[in-house]
Amino acid sequence: MSGYDRVVQPAAGDEALENHLGGDEAKNYRQYEFDMVAPHVGRSLLEIGSGLGHFAEQFLPRLDRLVVSDFDPYCVEQLRQRFADRDDVSVLQFGLPTEIPLSDPVDTVVMMNVLEHIEEDAEALRSLAKVTAPGGRIVIWVPGYMQLYGDFDRKVGHVTRYTPATLRKTVTDAGLDVQVLKPINFLGGIAWWAAVRRGGVGYPDPRLVKIYDRTVVPLTRLIERFVRPPFGQTVFCVARVPR
Repeated sequence: MSGYDRVVQPAAGDEALENHLGGDEAKNYRQYEFDMVAPHVGRSLLEIGSGLGHFAEQFLPRLDRLVVSDFDPYCVEQLRQRFADRDDVSVLQFGLPTEIPLSDPVDTVVMMNVLEHIEEDAEALRSLAKVTAPGGRIVIWVPGYMQLYGDFDRKVGHVTRYTPATLRKTVTDAGLDVQVLKPINFLGGIAWWAAVRRGGVGYPDPRLVKIYDRTVVPLTRLIERFVRPPFGQTVFCVARVPR
């Protein structure tokens, strides 16, 4: 069975819904993602599931080398067009878990909302560790808490939503060391539960996303500067490959 087959695939069109949720209306949230991840990124980066490349592109000024990837042929073609004039950017097509066609290791791997799609999640992380330099980091951003699992998760092919405990087990089962592990976006978790789970909608209303981005995200960032939340819409992890 190939790595492609072992990823639970969303129905046609639903992956685009997940990847572009909020669109241009979620600028504060996209900045929140970048600011959380950026301190853990070195000089060479492999992003898993790059989509159209918006997130990875932000790191280019600080990188010597960028590798973007996706399993979807359309996304791969769009990535090739986007970075066609960049000698420091490579584009790969593969699914996880599988042998990754990368000859030179990177010092950082980033997975934004990818691991939750993969049944063999520890095996996927072991595959990534093989192309990460010893002492390098694998940055993982996943949806949190099965209490928030609903129709949207099913539509986009989520196998699970993680807690810090379940993600720690996956990371350690893969032979990696946990450097950072915490729930984040506490207010977003409450808003998600109210709108998607309690409210029963299949996906967030773009109008509510806009309001959430302008009001809840800045407040969440302020609170999380001083308080470690006990719960969140997302679980954030930085795993280190043993030296």
